[in-house]
Amino acid sequence: MSHTSAGPEIEHLITLLSRLPGLGPRSARRAVLHLIRKKEGLLAPLGRAMNEAAQRIVSCQMCGNIDVRSPCAICAAPGRDHTLLCVVEQVGDLWALERAGAHRGRYFVLGGVLSAIDGVRPEDLHIERLIAQAAAPDITEVILALNANVDGASTSHYLHDALAKTGVKVTSIARGVPVGGELDYLDDGTLAAALVSRKTL
Repeated sequence: MSHTSAGPEIEHLITLLSRLPGLGPRSARRAVLHLIRKKEGLLAPLGRAMNEAAQRIVSCQMCGNIDVRSPCAICAAPGRDHTLLCVVEQVGDLWALERAGAHRGRYFVLGGVLSAIDGVRPEDLHIERLIAQAAAPDITEVILALNANVDGASTSHYLHDALAKTGVKVTSIARGVPVGGELDYLDDGTLAAALVSRKTL
């Protein structure tokens, strides 16, 4: 069924945009209409930027981040702590930690998490590459910064066991009460995790 009474080029643009996370056909149609209204100021520059990105963007061979060079700007940056390796699921998680300024070491993008339901097995992730990097003499700690859900937890356990043979210290990010959070508004899982992760004052 046709989205609009527009030509095939516009239909194609709507179809492509509707494949993006969080965008369905209606949202994509509104986005396309907005882009067309701002053709010179937005649509044309966006098209050029996307074309350039498609040609230049690569995956960093060290950490898995995306950039226009490999090693990426983070891996190549002077002054980072190369003894700490922080493992994340996806590039977006790396960007979130970097934006927060929470980690000044190196990163490693795992490429997902183990999931029986989705059929994601250890060989589908970059686990062997992670083990090889963790075994490097300069690495003293691997920090597992995976999402706080069932698949994230099971992947953390698997990685902890897999990294044991390297002899490197393996830690996991703390779970629990967010900064500024009020206990009455938190879900049961967050409260339970906060109690488990308690520390001495």
